[in-house]
Amino acid sequence: MQAHDGMYIDGEWRRAAGQGRIEVVNPADERPIGSVPAGNAEDVDTAVRAARAAFRGWAETPPAERAARIGALTARLGARREEIARTVTAELGAPLTFSGKVHTGMPTSVAASYARLLETYEFTEKVGNSVVHHEPVGVVGAITPWNYPLHQIVAKVVPALAAGCTVVLKPAEDTPLVAQLFAEAVHEVGFPAGVFNLVTGLGPVAGQALAEHEGVDLVSFTGSTAVGKLIAAAAARSVKRVALELGGKSANVILPDADLGRAVNVGIANVMANSGQTCSAWTRMLVDADRYEEAVELARAAAAKYVPGDPAHPDTRLGPLVSAGQRERVRGYIAGGVAQGARLVAGGPEAPEGRERGYFVRPTVFADVTPQMTIAQEEIFGPVVSIMRYENEEHALEIANGTVYGLAGAVWSQDEAAAVAFARRMETGQVDINGGRFNPLAPFGGYKQSGVGRELGSHGLAEFLQTKSLQF
Repeated sequence: MQAHDGMYIDGEWRRAAGQGRIEVVNPADERPIGSVPAGNAEDVDTAVRAARAAFRGWAETPPAERAARIGALTARLGARREEIARTVTAELGAPLTFSGKVHTGMPTSVAASYARLLETYEFTEKVGNSVVHHEPVGVVGAITPWNYPLHQIVAKVVPALAAGCTVVLKPAEDTPLVAQLFAEAVHEVGFPAGVFNLVTGLGPVAGQALAEHEGVDLVSFTGSTAVGKLIAAAAARSVKRVALELGGKSANVILPDADLGRAVNVGIANVMANSGQTCSAWTRMLVDADRYEEAVELARAAAAKYVPGDPAHPDTRLGPLVSAGQRERVRGYIAGGVAQGARLVAGGPEAPEGRERGYFVRPTVFADVTPQMTIAQEEIFGPVVSIMRYENEEHALEIANGTVYGLAGAVWSQDEAAAVAFARRMETGQVDINGGRFNPLAPFGGYKQSGVGRELGSHGLAEFLQTKSLQF
């Protein structure tokens, strides 16, 4: 596994200011696979200064030329897809098949969508006697998480570049190797020096320095709500803009007339994907009282299909969690659910059989979960499903909306109009109707404490633009 000894700043790999290193560990066997520099405030300052110096030239580059660069980057990422997939599996623990289809395929698709969008996007509009110009915000500080390491990089960096902004990226310390592959791809296709910069480091050091830096005009952060609040507070001191994609506790609402078997099976698959480390996962399954026990048995059978295993094996469907800390956090929530009286249908806090080494967790299903329980209110970020009973649709809506989060959700019904009507009353940013497919052009983001702003498509591009009106 290749690792660079420096940071990618101003178009070249440079030695870090400090001597510290961050060790990258394979979560399947707990063995080191590489290391990256632990950047500090000096590294961040150097990167921000490079981005600031490059900003005006990139902002004035015609959109068609920016589109061509992004198109070339997309092609380069596609050419290296197998290497990217192997890297994600090694540092995150996602099953290799999933890494190829989702961790590599999805971000490549998103990058391509921005190259196409620039062909038609209108950066000026006429409003009465005014001309409104949509201009790049400036220097963007992008702080990305470990759960979808390449996708989250692409979802921030590519629209920022498309808008004409320059970027300093601080990736998660658990999964920095794929960020280095992205930086290599940027370099290979010839983006001007300083337009994209990479600083690896710890969140409380490099991440905080980036959020507080007065040379940064916008901070785009994806991660926990708790850290998002700290980022927003740090950004507020210099009144810089923020885009925050935070936690979720999404409801999977199965209305009484739904195809119960399909809704339960897809719902379990949704949570088990990426070992449950998905902010938009439908971790609360809401079922009407009359069919509740049938749904519980279906969920038990569905969860049994997800056997923790070696993520490098092509048949593995459930890999480890990303780190020892994450494993202990999830096991703690499972133990807490049992202690609070939830009925354990599948899984549990013990290590999976034969998987004592590695950060593995049993796929877990709880029944008889009440809205007040911790497992029904807090984001677990693991392969844990809570099945909740409702008496009628108003009760289901009350439960669905009864958390501080509002990121995603699902509704199932044979009557599509009824499903849509229910979805419109959910306090959440994105709802899948009867298993609707992910759309990389649709805006993604949350209500309430799930965040501020939107990613993907034209809405994602608009996050990195500001408006200027000229009156005539």
